[in-house]
Amino acid sequence: MSLTTYWLEHAWLGDRAEPGVVLEVGADRIDAVVTGVEAPPPGAVVLRGFTIPGLANAHSHAFHRALRGTVQVGSGTFWTWREVMYGVASRLTPDSYHALARAVYAEMALAGVTSVGEFHYVHHAPDGTPYADPNAMGEALIAAAADAGIRITLLDTAYLSAGFGAAPEPHQVRFSDGTADAWAERVSRLKERDGVRLGAAIHSVRAVPAAQLSTVADWAREREAPLHVHLSEQTAENEACLAAHGRTPTQLLAEHGVLGTRTTGVHNTHLTDEDVALIGSSATGTCMCPTTERDLADGIGPAVALQRAGSPLSLGSDSHAVIDLLEEARAMELNERLRSRTRGHWTAAALLRAATEDGHAALGWHEAGRLEAGALADFATIALDSVRTVGALPRLAAETAVFAATASDVTDVVVGGRRVVRDRAHTRIPEAAAALSEAIAALRA
Repeated sequence: MSLTTYWLEHAWLGDRAEPGVVLEVGADRIDAVVTGVEAPPPGAVVLRGFTIPGLANAHSHAFHRALRGTVQVGSGTFWTWREVMYGVASRLTPDSYHALARAVYAEMALAGVTSVGEFHYVHHAPDGTPYADPNAMGEALIAAAADAGIRITLLDTAYLSAGFGAAPEPHQVRFSDGTADAWAERVSRLKERDGVRLGAAIHSVRAVPAAQLSTVADWAREREAPLHVHLSEQTAENEACLAAHGRTPTQLLAEHGVLGTRTTGVHNTHLTDEDVALIGSSATGTCMCPTTERDLADGIGPAVALQRAGSPLSLGSDSHAVIDLLEEARAMELNERLRSRTRGHWTAAALLRAATEDGHAALGWHEAGRLEAGALADFATIALDSVRTVGALPRLAAETAVFAATASDVTDVVVGGRRVVRDRAHTRIPEAAAALSEAIAALRA
């Protein structure tokens, strides 16, 4: 087995920015990490700047990328935004979804993302009829990630009703398998493969009847797979849940065995103190999506309280108003500063961990997110000489990356030992912007 040597000008080793680091990569893993190497060894691939573990985008709806810009006209609410989203969803086919997701995942790679958690619920034809391959849409997403060179956890989503006890509306019928048992039967036909992990998702407590929540949770538990759920994103959801069941969404999920160490609540915005305690005591994760949460005027979730209670934090770009995990990390801290009027709730190290190691763990990639021997060889390099980052002390590279850099500063990305981005260009999809333009224009047509 041949080894590839990477010399990193500066590297994040979990608790410090270290100058002069060599990674020996064999197959798709890091075989060795050597520090104190002042100059590149002969034949080494040189990555100048600050190299971090690959970023994990723990919550994505790939087709929402087609909404960028168009949903910023006028005001409205989450619910009016949702109607526009339904219009895009109604036009997707397996081929058009593959073309769009392929370009979106290339955009993620260019932003330093090496793994994505795709919260996937567009399953069937627009009239609800299954495709000849009932998982054609999921397979399109898996193929798109492979084309873009990043890992994917397909979080196949149960979405069965329009609200508590209500049948799906016409624009939702393509999301529904009818019952959780039928959902489980379809999803069980999917297979993991290189670069692909399978997980489950409950769209929300309003979209899966309470009596069927345990079916989805049991499917994930039996396979030791990740389980994600949109949780208390909107106060209207909480009010409807209280009216229907006499308890909060978090309490309902706890009652039906959904919470736990492999479960991640997405948003976790409008929680009671008891909700926070239930999530934390069960070590249920929290995926914050600050850009989407502020874009949709959802509110600021209690991330500090959740983490203190025992909930690991991860980050996602969700609706893809922007795709920039550095911005998501920065926004989580800055949102909390605005609310509390104090600074320093998380260190740069803690925010990087949420964007890397804990994000990968939320997606079932426990062997990723660290620059250490035995870890997957997934990493990204951030320029320290751009107009945004130049002038900072190298020992403060983590602070510079989190609080000043953007996705535009990512220069190189390696996934499984293979360079997916080189000098800010995608090696497999060199015209990523053109691919995005074409895919989005096709949907609008």
